[in-house]
Amino acid sequence: MKRLILSVLLVFCLSLSTNAQQAAVNDSLLLDYYQNQRFAEAADYLKNTYPEPVTNIKVLSKLAYTSQMAARLPDAEAYYQRMYSADSTNIPVLFSLGAINLRRGNNLKAEVYYKMISLKDTTNFLVYKQLGKICLDKGDMNGTLINLQKANKINPAEPDVASDLSDLYVTLKQFTAAETVLDTAITHDSENIVLLQSLLKLTYSQGKFEQAKNTCLKLIQLGSGSEFILTKLGVAYYNLKNYSCSVETFAQLSPMEQSETSFYIAALAYKALKDQPKAIENLNNAIDAGISPNIGDYYIEMADSYETRKQYKRAIVAYQKGLQFKEKPITFYLLATIYDQDLKNKKLALQYYKKYMQSKPPVKEQKFVAYSRSRVTQLAN
Repeated sequence: MKRLILSVLLVFCLSLSTNAQQAAVNDSLLLDYYQNQRFAEAADYLKNTYPEPVTNIKVLSKLAYTSQMAARLPDAEAYYQRMYSADSTNIPVLFSLGAINLRRGNNLKAEVYYKMISLKDTTNFLVYKQLGKICLDKGDMNGTLINLQKANKINPAEPDVASDLSDLYVTLKQFTAAETVLDTAITHDSENIVLLQSLLKLTYSQGKFEQAKNTCLKLIQLGSGSEFILTKLGVAYYNLKNYSCSVETFAQLSPMEQSETSFYIAALAYKALKDQPKAIENLNNAIDAGISPNIGDYYIEMADSYETRKQYKRAIVAYQKGLQFKEKPITFYLLATIYDQDLKNKKLALQYYKKYMQSKPPVKEQKFVAYSRSRVTQLAN
């Protein structure tokens, strides 16, 4: 009987202690801390008010939230973990644990928490959105696709998921699926820059340059005239044979924003406009900017511009530089024709025609092979 009375008194005292702890908080002071974003001070205040051991769930919730907002993530995780140990069905706590671990860079641990939520709630949009991002970060394309598809099915209007899913479909060359996702999302928000950028990626990849151009212009109108947008617009204009607009668009790029692509397409546009000096200048810039297997092609294009201007010696130098990067059969043929038709150097023409035939030209160049064979016969006599 004595033990029972002592036990009842102990429970009563603990209850009084908890109630006293809750009553001890100055709500006005705490609210002032929150409103003024002084979360570190709020966390210190709560810690001083509620000394350990804290077992009350409401108190732990205050400590966890305030620590999280104060960026004291280890403390916040520890508080939320204690709450989860007390109630493993608490989905908001699992969300908080997942979010904290994402902020700490522990994606694997965050993934565990989000998967636990998905087992309890298969209709939770945010869970699949976060799982999709985690899978993307670790290079799991299949996992990314599955989770983004689930999230998009739950909320097809949400722009971030629609954009990420569409971009993934474009990477996989599933253009029809990408169109379906974007059409639905853009219907709900036709001026969403994130969605329009994904639409640009899609139409550009499909070679729909008229639509790509219009999307670029809309993005610029909305204030999103980035280097990426201007470069895509310049390329679109070039493919639509609007060469003047193409070079004007590339000219809007600052020197720091120019790239191998912008210089090269601008050069081709200048060639189409018969401005060979500008074409050569931009091809030189493309070579300087480029670290790619295309440099040999740039020299061929430059040589062609020199050839058009009848600067044959410079053309030969450019062709020979192109050969240093990649020995393309057609380069030997082009050198042969310069020596043969323009410089009348039979010896070197014969040499390059033979090199061309020995370089195993592709089937589509058989007419050049036939011509080379006939010229070798004529020049050898």
